[in-house]
Amino acid sequence: MSELFDRHRSMLEGAVRALYARGFWSPFPEVPSEKLYGEGVKVQADAAFAKMLHTDFELPDHPESSRRGAEVSPFGPALGIRYPAADTASLIAAARAASPALAQASPEQRLGLCLEALVRLNRMSFVMAQAVMHTTGQPFAMAFQAGGPHAQDRALEALAMAWEEMMRFPDTAIWQKPQGKAAPLTIEKHWTLVPAGVSLAIGCNTFPTWNSYSGLFASLATGNPVIVKPHPAAILPLALTVRVLRDVLVEAGLPADSVLLAVDAPGGEIAKDLATDPAVRIIDYTGSQGFGDWLRDNARQAQLFTEEAGVNSVVIAGTSDFSGICANLAFSLALYSGQMCTAPQNIYVPEGGIDTDQGRKGPAEVAEAIAAAIDALLADPARAAGVLGAIANPATLDRIAAARNLGHVVRESTPAGEGRTATPLIVQADRRAGEAECFGPVAFVIPCADADAGISEAARIATQKGAITAALYDTDAARIQRAAHAFAAAGVNLSVNLTGNIFVNQSAAFSDFHVTGANPAGNASLTDPAFVATRFRRVMWRRPVPA
Repeated sequence: MSELFDRHRSMLEGAVRALYARGFWSPFPEVPSEKLYGEGVKVQADAAFAKMLHTDFELPDHPESSRRGAEVSPFGPALGIRYPAADTASLIAAARAASPALAQASPEQRLGLCLEALVRLNRMSFVMAQAVMHTTGQPFAMAFQAGGPHAQDRALEALAMAWEEMMRFPDTAIWQKPQGKAAPLTIEKHWTLVPAGVSLAIGCNTFPTWNSYSGLFASLATGNPVIVKPHPAAILPLALTVRVLRDVLVEAGLPADSVLLAVDAPGGEIAKDLATDPAVRIIDYTGSQGFGDWLRDNARQAQLFTEEAGVNSVVIAGTSDFSGICANLAFSLALYSGQMCTAPQNIYVPEGGIDTDQGRKGPAEVAEAIAAAIDALLADPARAAGVLGAIANPATLDRIAAARNLGHVVRESTPAGEGRTATPLIVQADRRAGEAECFGPVAFVIPCADADAGISEAARIATQKGAITAALYDTDAARIQRAAHAFAAAGVNLSVNLTGNIFVNQSAAFSDFHVTGANPAGNASLTDPAFVATRFRRVMWRRPVPA
């Protein structure tokens, strides 16, 4: 048994219970409070982050042929951090060399070191918040939560699911077959858990830890060495993670190269070379459908787990709390400037209007009310900065500019605060505007024939183009049930009548299965058994037992 496993057994057991209960549970506090994380921790974290800027990032004994890194904070300054970089052949060779020892370690050893790494990552959540904030543009509170405790929750969820799958069946058994008057035929059987092979985790720009941790920890726990390939604009959060994991691996007596960092730069990308190497048997990818299609066409030797693009929709059919709808949608559209895979884009409103507690409202009035709610939400500059953050990729500003030409601009997108920023753009448009994802702070209010037509249209787009979330506001119980069936058939998680402090953007570990894997927005779900079960195989050896 592993000392680290014993140390963290209670946390793992709590996570397993939460998997089956599906209620709220987390061992990692989401509030950035010094009462929870220690007095003076924020000042220390700020100093630690500042000390990393314009220096060489150290990963002891990591393969290295050069130094790379050109991250620039969406809030303005260049980070100037240079990371160890190595070519594909060196990274693959190092991962393969580490593979036998990692595979031969017991599930308890691997789970123990993963759990210990999560505890250490949780302790440095304030540092991670700075790293996430200044590579993604997330506002500090979100960077702390999504980059720290919420990402750690998702990792722990994957560990719990991996543990359950590895422990589902016994590793030994005595098999006896009666043979009439003769002695029974007796066979001693043993099963070995055999990892699939080298795992590649391809990170994204907007949520580098939250989107990468599930696959990274699931692969490592099941015995697969992992090459972590961050987005070149968001290296630091995953580099910090790799360093923690390598430290714990060494302390546990396992090869540090069980986890490796693959750093590249625009114009010198190595993701394709890594993804198509025969040794790579697992790929976890978050990003555009374009590169997802490339991986499907070219990385055929690997199991591919993806979260890709989607067109998330809202249907407004009626309400007894019109102000609540507008406020809720305003926050959902403005949060991190709409740069979330769960953020709504298309808002369908019956062209004949909807019944509300404020009277009949047509599509134009709904659009104007949502725009007014956004204005009210962002009226205070300090609050606006804390909600919007900054724009991660300059290409998002180009999408905003293009979207202005797709219909009538109800609310203009404008800069707000420090760095590269943009408030939500609201456009009233026809259905053609909402046929494709427009990632960023853009929403289309689209008139439809009636509420059922809006539901049908939203479900159709989800089926064809993908969607991760859908929302419905309605007072008709029968239509709500029809919508639930329609969106389930389209593979989309549906939220109904959210008007309080819960938003369609939010996805809770241990409770919500993030992405269903049932439409083009992704082929995997965080975290169901299918996400972990094929990262290893059971292989048997057997022999007769003498009578």
